[in-house]
Amino acid sequence: MSKNQEYAERYAGFAMEQMHKYGIPASVTLAQGILESSNGQSQLAMKENNHFGIKATVAWIEGGGRYGLYTDDKPDEKFCSYASAGDSYEHHSRFLKENKRYAGCFKLAADDKGWAQGLERAGYATGGNYAANLQRIIEANGLDRYDRMVMETGLAQGEAVTAHYSFPVKRNEFLLVTSPFGMRGDPINPDKQQIHKGIDIQTNREAVLATEDKGKVVAVNLNANTPGGRSVTVEYERADNSKVQVSYHHLEAVGVKTGDTVNAGLQLGVSGNTGTRTTGEHLHLEVKKIHADGTLREVNPAAYLAEIAQKGNIGLQLLSDGKDLLAKFRTQGNEAPAIGPATSPEDWMKKLLSSEDSGIQLNGNDPIMELVMGMFTSLMSLAVQIDGKEQEQQMAAATQAALEKRIDLSPLAPSLESCELVIQGSARPMLHAKDGTGSYSHELTATEMNRLSLILNDTAMPDEGKRQRIGTAVNHILVAERATKSYEQGMEQRGQSDSLQIR
Repeated sequence: MSKNQEYAERYAGFAMEQMHKYGIPASVTLAQGILESSNGQSQLAMKENNHFGIKATVAWIEGGGRYGLYTDDKPDEKFCSYASAGDSYEHHSRFLKENKRYAGCFKLAADDKGWAQGLERAGYATGGNYAANLQRIIEANGLDRYDRMVMETGLAQGEAVTAHYSFPVKRNEFLLVTSPFGMRGDPINPDKQQIHKGIDIQTNREAVLATEDKGKVVAVNLNANTPGGRSVTVEYERADNSKVQVSYHHLEAVGVKTGDTVNAGLQLGVSGNTGTRTTGEHLHLEVKKIHADGTLREVNPAAYLAEIAQKGNIGLQLLSDGKDLLAKFRTQGNEAPAIGPATSPEDWMKKLLSSEDSGIQLNGNDPIMELVMGMFTSLMSLAVQIDGKEQEQQMAAATQAALEKRIDLSPLAPSLESCELVIQGSARPMLHAKDGTGSYSHELTATEMNRLSLILNDTAMPDEGKRQRIGTAVNHILVAERATKSYEQGMEQRGQSDSLQIR
């Protein structure tokens, strides 16, 4: 990954937020940040959090704004100094919005390529070819994808962020928790039990956000080789002189520093998979309460997010294996019910596969993908039931299958050493099996998927009958695959023999 791309990924959340608020293309803002701050490595960016080379005006200084002295056109010129990179992005937007020179830019659509030319004509930079340089950076790094993300979904169309309060990542419907607060098997040493002091939220290299206004960054760890990897801790004061600390772990990148002041929705960094105690990409969120007397208590992050949701009127759910972890706190201790129609492993899997966390772009106009999803979820349900798993275990198995897009079909095909079905992107499912003669991989055809779906959707057939029929169908598919493989190997050997005879 290039330095330009690393910068863009780290600060895309800020740029997209500014596009939503002010209509300035995120691609242009990022390109300016890349160019003006030398990918965040300039002295201005590192010491003053100034990513856009904005100079301190008299009004800025009289208003109490901090500044640093640097040589630009002249020695010891005053440049704005910010508490965080996010403040720099916000001031850059207001600088453009409130300056009449740039009024022509704001008459353009938010995704209009004329923005770069408009900034150059208005005199943003004294050097030549400014617009061409911005456009080159945008095109070389595909920065316009961030414009499309804002235009297509809108950062505030979901309910992850409202005034003064925010959930730690943006979602339109729910946050998926892969490991809740409390006792669990140690993911590194499965034979051991441990207390999980936080919650693990499914993420994919995305912005992690401050949850309240007037937060203070009290700790930043940039060492990726510690148990929690790169991390940020933000502290919020309460009226009773207590404090709440919210910590974000396993980050790929950190965008704030100790002492920064942050508001709700401001990007703190990018989620990742750093640290020595992680088995995959996720955000580990911890919450602690520090009482006025200095005593400290671990808090279930679900309880804290329920408080945030209530104060900010945030309608998102926090789902783990079909249950909303916020529900029992909203109802003062009642057990959280299963969410809506997701009362079975099959329904829960369908909900997951159609969510933002699935990585599958379901298209309602694609009958093949609809067929794949229906077959996949029904097969999963049959496979977990045959093992006699309890409902809670079945729901957990559905979560794992949906995230891995992989089902173990061995219980349905006991004659095989192993058998699994895997979805790879938007391609058709692959059947992988192993028996005494070797290993086989086969991409299911539309006809084969239809045949399996007819069995699965037969309401008159009992589940045991479906399992037997599915097992037989899978074996038939693999018999045909073996025959094809043997034929191809025979033809290959024959071709080699003919070649030797010709020589």
